Amino acid sequence: MSPPSAEDAVISVANMNKWYGSFHVLKDINLNVKRGERIVICGPSGSGKSTMIRCINRLEEHQTGTITVDGVELTANLKNIDAVRSEVGMCFQHFNLFPHLTILENCMLGQTWVRKISKSDAEERAMHFLEKVRIPDQAQKYPGMLSGGQQQRVAIARALCMMPRIMLFDEPTSALDPEMIKEVLDTMVELADEGMTMLCVTHEMGFARQVADRVIFMDKGEIVEENAPEAFFSEPQNARTQEFLSQILGH
Repeated sequence: MSPPSAEDAVISVANMNKWYGSFHVLKDINLNVKRGERIVICGPSGSGKSTMIRCINRLEEHQTGTITVDGVELTANLKNIDAVRSEVGMCFQHFNLFPHLTILENCMLGQTWVRKISKSDAEERAMHFLEKVRIPDQAQKYPGMLSGGQQQRVAIARALCMMPRIMLFDEPTSALDPEMIKEVLDTMVELADEGMTMLCVTHEMGFARQVADRVIFMDKGEIVEENAPEAFFSEPQNARTQEFLSQILGH
């Protein structure tokens, strides 16, 4: 399977490097993602997976190379950063909901402050997406009254309220109890089925098999292997990928 060229890509990362002090955390990353593509990124802890996707909306700053999102290069230019962030939604490990706001208010805040949408339109859109993630009945509750799985679905709804073209997921199920993982993954599967461009850092290999167009394996700050799920799981080429899959899949 040949990855898309930079010309076809909605996200293009070219020769990107990042250091924390003297620690070289990302090494010559090259990645092109076309619109509607679903990418799953996996690898051991400390391999640079989360740092890489956080660079894609400038939550982390890269030092060399280029990152271009929807034709806009991410530099220190705040206007460019805002332009990219307005198109890129992100869901984190730990939900990041405002505890003093209701679920509905959490979903409305970015719309009214950033998108400058009227409160009535923001509320209508918020309820639409809360229905989409199947928790409209929780709208008047506060985050602390919801389960972890419900909170993560609120976080997804909140991101969708901003009408992003691209969604980044940074281990969205790793803080959840096992029985809550499925409800979040089901929501993400539905998004994928609707054609949302997605990059997801996860250890959920069943999700990768079901949803991904490509699976990327990272180790020690490098992209070691990338392939379609069937080939990635059945015929991994790199010894490090083989070792990782044998540990995580138990064979």
